[in-house]
Amino acid sequence: MFLLNPVLILIAALALALEDLLFILFGRRKPASNQAPRRHAASIVIPNWNGRELLEQYLPSVLAAVAGNPGHEVIVVDNASSDGSVAFLREKFPSVRVITLDKNFGFAGACNQGVLAASRDIVVLLNNDMRVEPDFLPPLLEPFSDPLVFAVSSQIFFSDPAKRREETGLTQTWWKAGRLHVSHRADQLITTPYPCAYPGGGSSAFDRRKFLELGGFDHLFEPFYYEDTDLGHLAWKRGWKVFYQPQSIVHHQHRGTIARNYPGSFIENVFEKNRILFVWKNIHDWKLLLSHFAVSALSASIGRAFLELPKVLLSRWRARSLAAVPDAEVFLRQQGGWFRDRFEAPTEPVPERLRVLFLAPYPIEPPVHGGAVFMRAALRSLAALVDLHLIAFLEQPEQAAEHTELASLCASAQFFLRRIVPPRRPSTLLPHAIREFTDPDFAWAIHRTIYLKKIDAVQIDYTILGQYAAAYSHIPCFLFEHDIFFQALWRKMKTGQFTYAGIIEYLRMLRYELQLLKQVTGVQVCSRASEQYLVSYLPQLRERIRSDLRAAIELSNYRFITGPREPKTMLFIGSFRHTPNLTALIWFMERVLPLILAKEPEAKLVVIGSDSPDCLKRFENRRQVEILGFVPDISHALARYSVFVCPVLSGSGIRVKLLEAFASGIPVVSTRMGAEGFPTTSGQVCELADSPEAFAASVLRLFADPDYAAALAWRAREMVVRNHDARVVITRLEATYRAAAHRHRPALSPEERSAPHSFVAYGEK
Repeated sequence: MFLLNPVLILIAALALALEDLLFILFGRRKPASNQAPRRHAASIVIPNWNGRELLEQYLPSVLAAVAGNPGHEVIVVDNASSDGSVAFLREKFPSVRVITLDKNFGFAGACNQGVLAASRDIVVLLNNDMRVEPDFLPPLLEPFSDPLVFAVSSQIFFSDPAKRREETGLTQTWWKAGRLHVSHRADQLITTPYPCAYPGGGSSAFDRRKFLELGGFDHLFEPFYYEDTDLGHLAWKRGWKVFYQPQSIVHHQHRGTIARNYPGSFIENVFEKNRILFVWKNIHDWKLLLSHFAVSALSASIGRAFLELPKVLLSRWRARSLAAVPDAEVFLRQQGGWFRDRFEAPTEPVPERLRVLFLAPYPIEPPVHGGAVFMRAALRSLAALVDLHLIAFLEQPEQAAEHTELASLCASAQFFLRRIVPPRRPSTLLPHAIREFTDPDFAWAIHRTIYLKKIDAVQIDYTILGQYAAAYSHIPCFLFEHDIFFQALWRKMKTGQFTYAGIIEYLRMLRYELQLLKQVTGVQVCSRASEQYLVSYLPQLRERIRSDLRAAIELSNYRFITGPREPKTMLFIGSFRHTPNLTALIWFMERVLPLILAKEPEAKLVVIGSDSPDCLKRFENRRQVEILGFVPDISHALARYSVFVCPVLSGSGIRVKLLEAFASGIPVVSTRMGAEGFPTTSGQVCELADSPEAFAASVLRLFADPDYAAALAWRAREMVVRNHDARVVITRLEATYRAAAHRHRPALSPEERSAPHSFVAYGEK
């Protein structure tokens, strides 16, 4: 059968393409009727087929829920049951309105008949195996005050609490690798109405007028599955909304009817066939559709779907006549962040305290590497100025406890364990470094926070988290490039570390990073040199890039001490998870240290850094080298030793270790690449040397001339005070958030948006 799939796919593709062409020539789009329904009462419709026992068990809970309002009505639509369901209902529940069908029209047919017969503006569809809470109905009806609301889904629990919640009412759909993906989420943090992909057919309320306008559940998907997913997609594509209401709670005996009447293999076959039919009916973007056909050649359900092609063509024509929103946009609008941007963009003035979401890819506490120092300084300073919401990756569960104090400064804080990603895939264009931080739960938390916390601006740290940036119209997103990733990879290769995999990763990252930078509101970099480097690749970035907003440390945490210091001692600091640090240290110990020891045999090197690798063990037995590993507080070391060495040969961005050294009064010798972002003339704030001989000579000069070393340290401290104090820098950062939030407010006129303000805008210096 698989051999026929390419032929069947080709025929189906040609048929869909021909119909789309005909619709372009002759089709007409139907206008939507956006009118809020009356919410005083609802019609509850329950389809039934041979479910007498289920009705006896669960219908009383429904009747109890409507007992307080005589305006409600309960309708059971019977699909020609043979188990006495109709007689039972008329005898035991005379208040229930019973509609009898002469044959089994399936779930979709019974629901459609019930909606047609309903007398209220809002119809609640319930499975016959659903028990409802007494107060489930009022919160379910509340969101319909919005005229764009199509449906509202209840929160679903299984009758068996031990069973995994495959069904919750909080639905998602997304498009990936040519396929539609569907899931339910369980999220206890969502306690108010929240956008979802589609309303569950047996647990949701619908605007009756809109339901009929869409044509109800499509018989294309008989006997079951995907008819509610289809209807939700049609609604979003119509420009309407679908909500999940967690305050409306129902309990489901999952597959209580279907599992009793159909074998498992049949159920799975129907599920896969209908997933294909959904795509053929609803996906009108041919870029997406072609990707679907490309991955469907081995699907066992193509043949079964192909037999439904005539029905698909009829349904597709109707779907096109209803569509007002592109497919890609439909998948976005269901997500909390995009929903807020599209439907709930703030029209009020910018609040006194902005609501800022901060995304971090690494643990921040303790700050074992330079990026963590920058993030920690920014978070602590920002927390005093804005309502700060933090979402960060951790690497070990116990790291959450280390962030308790930092989390207490934030309005909210969420932490996720970073997952182990699959091996490298040579065929993908996505860099492996980006895939390492791809996590759907992390993305979900971002959207949930933007929606629930009404976020005004999003701060994203590191290129690897740039994948979570979005080109929102009303929510500015800022990216801090701690280092320029593709530049760092190129410099690494220039040092002789050429590999095929490295070249491929560089090309992937170059493509990815440049595309990413085009879509964010603003780009923050560590130095003017980094700013100019990126602008040389993307001149259009010139007005959206700043180098004076994030390279900052908490200056009050560093005591400035020029002496006395332990003579003839050198200090190296760096996390060895960052490869340039390891390369730098080995170069220094193999090429520079012997030259220093030849002149000063009593000289000593102290090495501090987390994640010390095994390759450094060969240096541990040397009298002149002391490797301390991770040290929680480096202030003692910065105050004790006489020269700080930074022999970095690759990487990108400002080295935080130099800012810490400058702030602490220890004179510095660095390579020019290591001191990138600082004055380029040797002797201004530090000694600069790139060859082993020059580097050794600079260290020896600082050993021999304490007055010169002290003067160098004073100039370095003054530079940090002037340019890199977090309290000053982060105040500027908050001002850029405020300016961008103001510009993105949708209710402002062009004149109001262009009016001068007291705060600094992006592009201004």
